[in-house]
Amino acid sequence: MSKLKVKLSLFINFFVIGILLNSVGIVILQVIDHYSVSKEAASILEAFKDLSIAIFSFLLASSVPKFGYKRSMLFALIIVTAATLGMRFFDGFLMSKLMFASIGLSFALIKVSAYSTVGIITEGADEHASLMSYLEGIFMIGVLSGYWIFGFFIEIESKGGVFSWLDTYWVLAGLCIIAFLILFTTKLDESSVKKKGFNTLHEFLDMLALIRFPLIILFVISAFFYVLIEQSIQTWLPTFNAQVLYLPSSISVQIVSILAGAIAIGRIGGGWIIKKLSWMTVLTGCLIGSIVLILLVIPLTIDLAPSSIEGWLSAPLAAFLLPLIGLFLGPIYPALSSSILSVLPKNKQSAMTGLIVIFSALGGTTGSVITGTLFGMFDGQTAFYFSILPMVLLLITLLFYNRKRKTFVFKEI
Repeated sequence: MSKLKVKLSLFINFFVIGILLNSVGIVILQVIDHYSVSKEAASILEAFKDLSIAIFSFLLASSVPKFGYKRSMLFALIIVTAATLGMRFFDGFLMSKLMFASIGLSFALIKVSAYSTVGIITEGADEHASLMSYLEGIFMIGVLSGYWIFGFFIEIESKGGVFSWLDTYWVLAGLCIIAFLILFTTKLDESSVKKKGFNTLHEFLDMLALIRFPLIILFVISAFFYVLIEQSIQTWLPTFNAQVLYLPSSISVQIVSILAGAIAIGRIGGGWIIKKLSWMTVLTGCLIGSIVLILLVIPLTIDLAPSSIEGWLSAPLAAFLLPLIGLFLGPIYPALSSSILSVLPKNKQSAMTGLIVIFSALGGTTGSVITGTLFGMFDGQTAFYFSILPMVLLLITLLFYNRKRKTFVFKEI
């Protein structure tokens, strides 16, 4: 087994799924514009994505080791390839819902498999945390690329060109096929996590049994709050740009790539910084930095008047400053996930990843729906100010979590 090729395969999988999973904000903007869907109704797309992640993680995470990590990821890539092609051929709001439900299922399989694979190919907590940061960094590079790919087709359509924004899905289907071929030709030795007498029900109950530990409870609360914060901002930033900053749709989408790029830099840089400082110190600084940035930048967006903006250079300053919150948010999720996985036995990491994905998905849906509702009832500024509350709650939860982690010892029941 070539660890380098396994890592390459994980990277390309996360790159592709990053584009697809985080296109929900772009699609929300497009369905509002093309299908006259309200903001509250459009926010349901996040629920189709995240609830499918939560449901399928809950049902399937414990079965992934038996089915195989590699086979699970291959199956997921087949599903998303079909979903992207379906989006192109069966245009409509209903197909958008079905596509994100399919993406949610695929992401659940890929994330559980990939996170568990990291435990197979790394040794020690530092190497584990570092690879997790790089993996999540590649994920965000995929997200960044997605904004430019979609933005390219949206801009052509807005100028009366031959392409529709839906033609983006030809490109995405092609990337899924490439990811499938790379993974298919990669050898992965899963013998260290294979169990004799594997029983799906037993493994499912084993996953639920992890919640008996106070440390695990504090962790899933932390993961819930973090994803609530990230998704509330990431999903609604394209709409914020279009309706609060008055940017054209193509620029509203493309400029969100700054957020994705900032998160990618934050995660990759965080993998290096955490080798120098404790993860708790880094995460505390990140949350404080995020709160300060929101308080400084949102006032700059108040009372902006509609204007003719034709390019990035004429966009208001807030359009560039607000996405920089990604530098602070970026290191949090991989460091937090690694902090719990690295204290558990390798044969428990798949079950733990299932819980991570479930509560992350629930946090994402909650954040998107609350932000969409506040956006529709009040305004974009109120919706984005809301993110400060879960930031404070996350910081408080992390203080208790870190204290418990220092004395945690895993014991079988």
